[in-house]
Amino acid sequence: MAPFFNILLAGVFQAAVLFLVASGLQLIFGVQRIINLACGSIYALGAYFGIFVTSWALSKGLPVHLFPFVLLGAGIVIGLIGIPLERLIRTIYDRPESFQLLLTFAVMLMFQDVLRFFWGADPQQLPNVSMTFGTLSAFGVSMPTYNVMVIAVAVSLAIGMAYFLGKTKTGKILRATAENRETSAAMGINVTRVYVMVFTLGTMLGTIGGALVIPNAAASLEMGVELVVEAFAVVVIGGLGSMKGAAVGALIVGLIRALSAMYYPEAEILAIYAIVLAVLIWKPAGLYGKAEA
Repeated sequence: MAPFFNILLAGVFQAAVLFLVASGLQLIFGVQRIINLACGSIYALGAYFGIFVTSWALSKGLPVHLFPFVLLGAGIVIGLIGIPLERLIRTIYDRPESFQLLLTFAVMLMFQDVLRFFWGADPQQLPNVSMTFGTLSAFGVSMPTYNVMVIAVAVSLAIGMAYFLGKTKTGKILRATAENRETSAAMGINVTRVYVMVFTLGTMLGTIGGALVIPNAAASLEMGVELVVEAFAVVVIGGLGSMKGAAVGALIVGLIRALSAMYYPEAEILAIYAIVLAVLIWKPAGLYGKAEA
Protein backbone atom coordinates (compact mmCIF):
# COMPACT_ATOMS: atom_id res chain seq x y z
CA MET A 1 0.00 0.00 0.00
CA ALA A 2 2.94 2.35 0.56
CA PRO A 3 3.65 2.86 -3.18
CA PHE A 4 -0.05 3.63 -3.70
CA PHE A 5 -0.03 6.35 -1.04
CA ASN A 6 3.25 7.72 -2.38
CA ILE A 7 1.55 8.17 -5.75
CA LEU A 8 -1.40 9.88 -4.09
CA LEU A 9 0.92 12.30 -2.31
CA ALA A 10 2.58 13.08 -5.64
CA GLY A 11 -0.90 13.85 -6.98
CA VAL A 12 -1.53 16.22 -4.07
CA PHE A 13 1.70 18.06 -4.95
CA GLN A 14 0.56 18.41 -8.56
CA ALA A 15 -2.81 19.62 -7.30
CA ALA A 16 -1.17 22.28 -5.12
CA VAL A 17 0.70 23.78 -8.07
CA LEU A 18 -2.33 23.50 -10.33
CA PHE A 19 -4.50 25.22 -7.72
CA LEU A 20 -2.24 28.27 -7.72
CA VAL A 21 -2.68 28.74 -11.47
CA ALA A 22 -6.38 27.87 -11.52
CA SER A 23 -7.16 30.16 -8.59
CA GLY A 24 -5.59 33.06 -10.50
CA LEU A 25 -7.70 32.14 -13.52
CA GLN A 26 -10.82 31.96 -11.35
CA LEU A 27 -10.09 35.26 -9.62
CA ILE A 28 -9.67 37.11 -12.91
CA PHE A 29 -12.83 35.64 -14.37
CA GLY A 30 -14.83 36.11 -11.18
CA VAL A 31 -14.17 39.86 -11.05
CA GLN A 32 -13.35 40.87 -14.62
CA ARG A 33 -15.25 38.23 -16.63
CA ILE A 34 -12.14 37.55 -18.73
CA ILE A 35 -11.24 33.98 -19.67
CA ASN A 36 -7.45 34.22 -19.69
CA LEU A 37 -5.97 31.66 -22.08
CA ALA A 38 -2.55 33.22 -21.46
CA CYS A 39 -2.44 31.68 -17.96
CA GLY A 40 -0.31 28.79 -19.25
CA SER A 41 2.38 31.07 -20.67
CA ILE A 42 2.35 33.12 -17.46
CA TYR A 43 2.97 29.87 -15.58
CA ALA A 44 5.86 29.04 -17.94
CA LEU A 45 7.28 32.55 -17.49
CA GLY A 46 7.34 32.00 -13.72
CA ALA A 47 9.19 28.72 -14.23
CA TYR A 48 11.85 30.17 -16.53
CA PHE A 49 12.36 33.28 -14.42
CA GLY A 50 12.54 31.16 -11.27
CA ILE A 51 15.32 29.06 -12.80
CA PHE A 52 17.19 32.16 -13.96
CA VAL A 53 17.05 34.00 -10.62
CA THR A 54 17.73 30.93 -8.48
CA SER A 55 20.67 29.78 -10.61
CA TRP A 56 22.14 33.29 -10.43
CA ALA A 57 21.64 33.46 -6.65
CA LEU A 58 23.24 30.05 -6.10
CA SER A 59 26.21 31.02 -8.28
CA LYS A 60 26.70 34.08 -6.04
CA GLY A 61 26.96 31.93 -2.94
CA LEU A 62 23.37 31.77 -1.72
CA PRO A 63 23.00 28.93 0.83
CA VAL A 64 21.16 26.19 -1.04
CA HIS A 65 18.55 25.74 1.70
CA LEU A 66 17.26 29.27 0.96
CA PHE A 67 16.34 28.50 -2.65
CA PRO A 68 12.56 28.13 -1.94
CA PHE A 69 12.44 31.75 -0.77
CA VAL A 70 14.23 32.86 -3.92
CA LEU A 71 11.75 30.94 -6.06
CA LEU A 72 8.81 32.45 -4.20
CA GLY A 73 10.27 35.94 -4.53
CA ALA A 74 10.97 35.41 -8.23
CA GLY A 75 7.37 34.35 -8.79
CA ILE A 76 6.07 37.43 -6.99
CA VAL A 77 8.37 39.85 -8.82
CA ILE A 78 7.74 38.53 -12.33
CA GLY A 79 4.03 38.43 -11.53
CA LEU A 80 4.09 42.23 -11.67
CA ILE A 81 4.01 41.81 -15.44
CA GLY A 82 0.28 41.60 -14.85
CA ILE A 83 0.19 45.42 -14.58
CA PRO A 84 1.11 46.14 -18.25
CA LEU A 85 -0.83 43.06 -19.36
CA GLU A 86 -3.97 44.44 -17.75
CA ARG A 87 -3.59 47.63 -19.78
CA LEU A 88 -3.67 45.50 -22.91
CA ILE A 89 -6.58 43.36 -21.72
CA ARG A 90 -8.46 46.51 -20.68
CA THR A 91 -9.27 47.19 -24.34
CA ILE A 92 -11.51 44.11 -24.58
CA TYR A 93 -13.55 44.25 -21.37
CA ASP A 94 -16.72 45.07 -23.26
CA ARG A 95 -15.97 42.89 -26.28
CA PRO A 96 -17.61 39.49 -26.98
CA GLU A 97 -16.09 36.44 -25.26
CA SER A 98 -14.84 35.11 -28.59
CA PHE A 99 -12.73 38.24 -29.03
CA GLN A 100 -11.37 37.91 -25.49
CA LEU A 101 -10.36 34.32 -26.16
CA LEU A 102 -8.60 35.28 -29.39
CA LEU A 103 -6.63 38.09 -27.77
CA THR A 104 -5.53 36.09 -24.74
CA PHE A 105 -4.58 33.19 -27.04
CA ALA A 106 -2.49 35.65 -29.10
CA VAL A 107 -0.81 36.82 -25.87
CA MET A 108 0.02 33.18 -25.08
CA LEU A 109 1.70 32.75 -28.48
CA MET A 110 3.62 35.99 -28.02
CA PHE A 111 4.87 34.83 -24.63
CA GLN A 112 6.14 31.60 -26.17
CA ASP A 113 8.28 33.62 -28.58
CA VAL A 114 9.51 35.84 -25.73
CA LEU A 115 10.56 32.75 -23.75
CA ARG A 116 12.27 31.30 -26.82
CA PHE A 117 14.13 34.59 -27.39
CA PHE A 118 15.51 34.83 -23.84
CA TRP A 119 16.02 31.17 -22.94
CA GLY A 120 16.09 29.29 -26.25
CA ALA A 121 14.10 26.24 -27.32
CA ASP A 122 15.87 23.69 -25.10
CA PRO A 123 14.29 22.77 -21.75
CA GLN A 124 15.81 24.44 -18.71
CA GLN A 125 16.21 22.90 -15.25
CA LEU A 126 17.62 23.80 -11.86
CA PRO A 127 20.49 21.83 -10.33
CA ASN A 128 19.34 19.01 -8.07
CA VAL A 129 18.18 21.15 -5.16
CA SER A 130 14.73 19.69 -4.47
CA MET A 131 16.19 17.05 -2.11
CA THR A 132 18.12 19.59 -0.04
CA PHE A 133 15.63 19.22 2.79
CA GLY A 134 15.45 15.42 2.54
CA THR A 135 12.20 13.48 2.89
CA LEU A 136 9.46 13.09 5.45
CA SER A 137 8.41 9.53 6.25
CA ALA A 138 5.58 8.08 8.30
CA PHE A 139 3.96 4.63 8.29
CA GLY A 140 6.07 3.55 5.34
CA VAL A 141 4.99 6.51 3.22
CA SER A 142 7.58 9.12 2.23
CA MET A 143 7.47 12.47 0.47
CA PRO A 144 10.17 15.04 -0.33
CA THR A 145 10.09 17.78 2.26
CA TYR A 146 10.16 20.39 -0.51
CA ASN A 147 6.88 19.01 -1.89
CA VAL A 148 5.34 19.31 1.57
CA MET A 149 6.49 22.93 1.69
CA VAL A 150 4.85 23.68 -1.67
CA ILE A 151 1.60 22.09 -0.50
CA ALA A 152 1.78 24.18 2.68
CA VAL A 153 2.28 27.35 0.59
CA ALA A 154 -0.75 26.50 -1.56
CA VAL A 155 -2.93 25.78 1.48
CA SER A 156 -1.76 28.98 3.18
CA LEU A 157 -2.53 31.04 0.07
CA ALA A 158 -5.96 29.42 -0.20
CA ILE A 159 -6.77 30.29 3.41
CA GLY A 160 -5.34 33.77 3.00
CA MET A 161 -7.37 34.43 -0.13
CA ALA A 162 -10.54 33.14 1.53
CA TYR A 163 -9.99 35.55 4.42
CA PHE A 164 -9.03 38.40 2.10
CA LEU A 165 -12.09 38.02 -0.14
CA GLY A 166 -14.55 37.31 2.65
CA LYS A 167 -13.44 39.40 5.63
CA THR A 168 -11.48 42.44 4.48
CA LYS A 169 -12.81 45.73 3.15
CA THR A 170 -10.81 45.38 -0.06
CA GLY A 171 -12.16 41.86 -0.57
CA LYS A 172 -15.72 43.13 -0.20
CA ILE A 173 -14.97 45.82 -2.79
CA LEU A 174 -13.72 43.13 -5.18
CA ARG A 175 -16.87 41.07 -4.68
CA ALA A 176 -19.09 44.13 -5.13
CA THR A 177 -17.28 44.99 -8.38
CA ALA A 178 -17.71 41.41 -9.56
CA GLU A 179 -21.45 41.56 -8.92
CA ASN A 180 -22.10 44.89 -10.62
CA ARG A 181 -19.36 47.02 -12.13
CA GLU A 182 -21.60 49.98 -13.01
CA THR A 183 -23.18 50.26 -9.57
CA SER A 184 -19.78 49.95 -7.88
CA ALA A 185 -18.40 52.76 -10.02
CA ALA A 186 -21.43 54.91 -9.22
CA MET A 187 -20.75 54.39 -5.51
CA GLY A 188 -17.24 55.77 -5.86
CA ILE A 189 -15.21 52.57 -6.30
CA ASN A 190 -12.24 52.99 -8.63
CA VAL A 191 -13.04 50.06 -10.91
CA THR A 192 -9.90 50.56 -13.00
CA ARG A 193 -7.70 50.23 -9.91
CA VAL A 194 -9.64 47.15 -8.79
CA TYR A 195 -9.13 45.50 -12.17
CA VAL A 196 -5.39 46.22 -12.16
CA MET A 197 -5.07 44.73 -8.66
CA VAL A 198 -7.12 41.64 -9.51
CA PHE A 199 -5.33 40.91 -12.78
CA THR A 200 -1.92 41.41 -11.19
CA LEU A 201 -2.82 39.16 -8.26
CA GLY A 202 -4.16 36.48 -10.62
CA THR A 203 -1.00 36.71 -12.73
CA MET A 204 1.17 36.51 -9.62
CA LEU A 205 -0.52 33.29 -8.50
CA GLY A 206 0.31 31.75 -11.88
CA THR A 207 3.95 32.82 -11.85
CA ILE A 208 4.38 31.60 -8.26
CA GLY A 209 3.01 28.20 -9.31
CA GLY A 210 5.44 28.04 -12.23
CA ALA A 211 8.40 29.04 -10.07
CA LEU A 212 7.64 26.54 -7.30
CA VAL A 213 7.26 23.55 -9.63
CA ILE A 214 10.62 23.78 -11.38
CA PRO A 215 12.78 21.97 -8.79
CA ASN A 216 10.78 18.87 -9.76
CA ALA A 217 10.22 19.53 -13.46
CA ALA A 218 12.03 21.07 -16.41
CA ALA A 219 10.79 24.34 -17.88
CA SER A 220 9.89 23.99 -21.55
CA LEU A 221 8.06 26.00 -24.18
CA GLU A 222 5.29 23.39 -24.24
CA MET A 223 4.56 23.46 -20.52
CA GLY A 224 2.28 26.46 -20.87
CA VAL A 225 0.01 24.78 -23.42
CA GLU A 226 -0.14 21.61 -21.34
CA LEU A 227 -1.03 23.66 -18.26
CA VAL A 228 -3.89 25.42 -20.06
CA VAL A 229 -5.56 22.07 -20.68
CA GLU A 230 -5.28 21.07 -17.02
CA ALA A 231 -6.28 24.50 -15.71
CA PHE A 232 -9.45 24.59 -17.77
CA ALA A 233 -10.26 21.04 -16.73
CA VAL A 234 -10.05 22.30 -13.14
CA VAL A 235 -12.32 25.23 -14.00
CA VAL A 236 -14.90 23.02 -15.68
CA ILE A 237 -14.93 20.53 -12.83
CA GLY A 238 -14.95 23.08 -10.01
CA GLY A 239 -17.11 25.73 -11.65
CA LEU A 240 -16.08 28.92 -13.40
CA GLY A 241 -15.42 31.74 -10.94
CA SER A 242 -15.44 29.58 -7.79
CA MET A 243 -12.32 29.56 -5.61
CA LYS A 244 -13.59 26.54 -3.69
CA GLY A 245 -14.14 24.87 -7.05
CA ALA A 246 -10.53 25.65 -8.01
CA ALA A 247 -9.28 23.81 -4.92
CA VAL A 248 -11.54 20.77 -5.36
CA GLY A 249 -11.02 20.63 -9.13
CA ALA A 250 -7.24 20.85 -8.78
CA LEU A 251 -7.25 18.01 -6.24
CA ILE A 252 -9.39 15.83 -8.52
CA VAL A 253 -7.21 16.48 -11.58
CA GLY A 254 -3.97 16.00 -9.61
CA LEU A 255 -5.09 12.66 -8.16
CA ILE A 256 -6.44 11.44 -11.50
CA ARG A 257 -3.13 12.20 -13.18
CA ALA A 258 -1.15 10.47 -10.45
CA LEU A 259 -3.31 7.34 -10.45
CA SER A 260 -3.38 7.17 -14.25
CA ALA A 261 0.40 7.50 -14.40
CA MET A 262 0.66 4.58 -11.97
CA TYR A 263 -1.82 2.16 -13.53
CA TYR A 264 -2.29 3.17 -17.16
CA PRO A 265 -0.09 6.08 -18.34
CA GLU A 266 -1.55 6.06 -21.85
CA ALA A 267 -4.93 7.14 -20.46
CA GLU A 268 -3.66 9.99 -18.28
CA ILE A 269 -5.16 12.83 -20.33
CA LEU A 270 -8.14 10.73 -21.43
CA ALA A 271 -9.08 10.13 -17.78
CA ILE A 272 -9.17 13.89 -17.14
CA TYR A 273 -11.36 14.45 -20.20
CA ALA A 274 -13.69 11.68 -19.05
CA ILE A 275 -14.23 13.43 -15.69
CA VAL A 276 -14.73 16.76 -17.45
CA LEU A 277 -17.31 15.21 -19.77
CA ALA A 278 -19.14 13.61 -16.86
CA VAL A 279 -19.31 16.92 -15.00
CA LEU A 280 -20.56 18.74 -18.11
CA ILE A 281 -23.35 16.20 -18.49
CA TRP A 282 -24.26 15.87 -14.82
CA LYS A 283 -23.71 19.47 -13.65
CA PRO A 284 -22.79 21.85 -16.50
CA ALA A 285 -22.05 24.77 -14.13
CA GLY A 286 -19.42 22.71 -12.29
CA LEU A 287 -19.41 21.34 -8.76
CA TYR A 288 -19.42 24.78 -7.15
CA GLY A 289 -20.35 27.03 -10.06
CA LYS A 290 -23.55 29.03 -10.33
CA ALA A 291 -25.88 28.28 -13.20
CA GLU A 292 -26.68 31.26 -15.39
CA ALA A 293 -30.16 32.67 -14.95
